[in-house]
Amino acid sequence: MPAPRLRTAAVAACLALAAGALGACGDRPPAAPSPPAVATSAADAGGMAALTAAARKEGALNTIALPRDWAGYGALIDGFEKKYGIEVTVEDPDGTSQDEVDALKEHRRDGSAPDVIDVGGTFAPAAARQNLLAPYEVVPYDDIPGDQKDPRARWYNNYGGYVSIGCDARRVRTCPSTFADLRKPEYKGQVSLNGDPTKSGSAFAGVYAAALANGGSFDDIRPGVDFFADLSESGNFIPVESTPATIEQGRTPISIDWDFLNLGYAEEFRRKGAEVDWRTAIPFDGSFAQYYAQGINKNAPHPAAARLWQEYLFSPEGQNLRLAAYARPVLMESMEENGTLDETAAEKLPTVEGTPTFPTEAQQEKAARTVDRSWEKAVSP
Repeated sequence: MPAPRLRTAAVAACLALAAGALGACGDRPPAAPSPPAVATSAADAGGMAALTAAARKEGALNTIALPRDWAGYGALIDGFEKKYGIEVTVEDPDGTSQDEVDALKEHRRDGSAPDVIDVGGTFAPAAARQNLLAPYEVVPYDDIPGDQKDPRARWYNNYGGYVSIGCDARRVRTCPSTFADLRKPEYKGQVSLNGDPTKSGSAFAGVYAAALANGGSFDDIRPGVDFFADLSESGNFIPVESTPATIEQGRTPISIDWDFLNLGYAEEFRRKGAEVDWRTAIPFDGSFAQYYAQGINKNAPHPAAARLWQEYLFSPEGQNLRLAAYARPVLMESMEENGTLDETAAEKLPTVEGTPTFPTEAQQEKAARTVDRSWEKAVSP
């Protein structure tokens, strides 16, 4: 029966021709790579080698609001620059998530806009709705949990942590470990947040956690606002943005912030020999976890570098650099399964109880509206 043999030979010939420059046997020729500015994946851009070459040709990456002591960004920026020879510029390192979104709009066409953003929970979906972000699937996109990414790939979470209470044991006799503790008169003039919750993702998370500790829920953040109103009235809460500098100066001896920041600050203070004994507690009465999202500017001045940066952040190298800075990588579970997770760094993470749950996009938007309407009045002197 010669027919099958002839058919096999014909298929082999088709495959051989298709591998060349021209299509064959009725097949269409391979599609030309998309320009980086519209590429929706590395494959769409012609593969990682082509994307890397285009990014190196651009030679620069504009970022905003990325402090070197935040979630491993110092090591990530250094690693990216060394690996690819691309200079990373960081505008307004201590800016907020809202500042990042504003910069996308304000510098839309002038070439100075950030190529990428790193923002808290409510800000990435808002930027996507305003048509500010480009769809792009990083190589491990399918491994990112479904509730941690936009189904249209305009944003996806990269790392996260738990709300914690940091405390300088040199200045505070007994460090608080719960939100209930923070009401005690002994903490007058000592309790702070990392910014304004109407603009800062970390401060917003602090209010959300306080809500959970005081009878609220993902659907009701108002008890969190009321909690800080009470702390403000008693004099315990101070409207000073907590930073490593204010901590070292003794101005913010108690700070409600992400655990990866408080743990990182403690390591930094020990390394430099600062007169600070910074300790971290994750409050059981207001356990709140959240991730930070990455997005690419739809009008990125350096579109190839923007996409390559995302690939780096979601690579095992990038995710393990997050972990080394006490931030929990969004790909932690899949990396543990495939053997790429830094187990030594993972063992240093603080123990938490239960499995974290996360507010939905709609719940976060509702909470943000409540905070926007009521925060200033709640904490005004």
